[in-house]
Amino acid sequence: MPTVDLLISGGIVITSSGRRRADVAVRDGRIVAVGRLDAAAAKVVDAGGLLVLPGGVDSHVHLMDPGDIEREDFPTGTRAAAAAGTTTIVEHSHGAPVRTVADLDTKVSYLTGRSNVDYALAAHAWPGEAGSVAGLWRAGVAFFKVFTCTTHGIPGHGAAALRGHLRATADAGAVSLVHCEDESLTEDAEALLRADGRDDGGLLPEWRDRDAEVVAAAVTALLARRSGARLTVAHVSHPEVAEYLAGERRRGGRIWAETCPQYLLLREHEVVEHETFRKFTPPARARGDADEAAMWRLLRDGVLTHVSSDHAPATREQKTGSMWDVHFGLPGLDTTMPALLDAVARQHLAYEDVARLYAEVPARIYGLWPRKGAVAPGFDADLALVDPDVEWRLRDECVLSKAGWTPYDGRRVTGRVVRTYLRGRLVAQDGVPADDRTGRFVPGPGEITGGRGGS
Repeated sequence: MPTVDLLISGGIVITSSGRRRADVAVRDGRIVAVGRLDAAAAKVVDAGGLLVLPGGVDSHVHLMDPGDIEREDFPTGTRAAAAAGTTTIVEHSHGAPVRTVADLDTKVSYLTGRSNVDYALAAHAWPGEAGSVAGLWRAGVAFFKVFTCTTHGIPGHGAAALRGHLRATADAGAVSLVHCEDESLTEDAEALLRADGRDDGGLLPEWRDRDAEVVAAAVTALLARRSGARLTVAHVSHPEVAEYLAGERRRGGRIWAETCPQYLLLREHEVVEHETFRKFTPPARARGDADEAAMWRLLRDGVLTHVSSDHAPATREQKTGSMWDVHFGLPGLDTTMPALLDAVARQHLAYEDVARLYAEVPARIYGLWPRKGAVAPGFDADLALVDPDVEWRLRDECVLSKAGWTPYDGRRVTGRVVRTYLRGRLVAQDGVPADDRTGRFVPGPGEITGGRGGS
């Protein structure tokens, strides 16, 4: 074999289908070989005792940039991603939504030199603007974010507008990520709660209740199947939603079900004590160990198809105020990979599941495969080297996001990313990220296929 730039030697390479001790050879940012290699290398890294996983592909991230960058920006948020082993994100900011090709071009230009990991970008769907879908898809967006209820200042789609959008995406071969809460139910609940003078933390699961999520998800999944559209239902919070989606998949719907660590680790009642620091929507649903176990089982079995952080940070100061007025959302880029690695130690998942759920499946859905999402020849050398045995605690003071806090503060976890490589370049070591901002824009598949899409 000719000389390579980097040889990662003697680690346990993890893929979605198995693991083996192997070397990984990298040239010009790409993996050129995986196996027992006898290769001359400009640099050799001894990975003995370490796991070699594909870098995380986090397909649901909000970095507020451009926008309210006091909450988060690309330089800071992507440093957090790199430190945690996430090497590709798909980002969309509600403060400056991408609605036109010109918006996308402006954002791509603005972000040049601002990211420490590679990134794709999503567009926002607007009711009545289904005619914009084909052009944006050809321009390279990764997906269209759709709300079924007005949230973050983005108008919600009723069933008719949603059907029109999904038909347009089916024609273009595009993909959507749909936030499912029924607006008529959330509006009615809000009116009753406000009339009662409620401003306590406990109002959240009554305002954004289970029925609102189930109704919207069921309608969305039915319309997806009947239109032939491809979509992901975002942040599935409890098993009933997952089961509705699985039913429509069995009937032929091309539907994926994303979940997030907050629906696997946090409990519904915590919002009573922590109030605004548990304000995200849909809210946490688990009421006990059985609910949590059911979510892990659905994830392990593929009913829940993949994991994202839904990183939507706000600082402590920005989380202080009325339950009605403070921002929705949690920081998550710092903690999603650690939560998944710890799930292996707790026997909820296997490392192969981590590679599948947080790399391969999101890369496949959003057109990043076969460049991102696996440790295999031809793929970008986006790698997370993991010490599977180290025990440590998640702490507020270790959060690199501008949020500066985590809902998992004090949680003991096992397994830690000790080195992160982006296209063969070391971008973080022992939790300390570089800030060289070599991340690149990765266009979605529409730019390549001319809008024809894929399966």
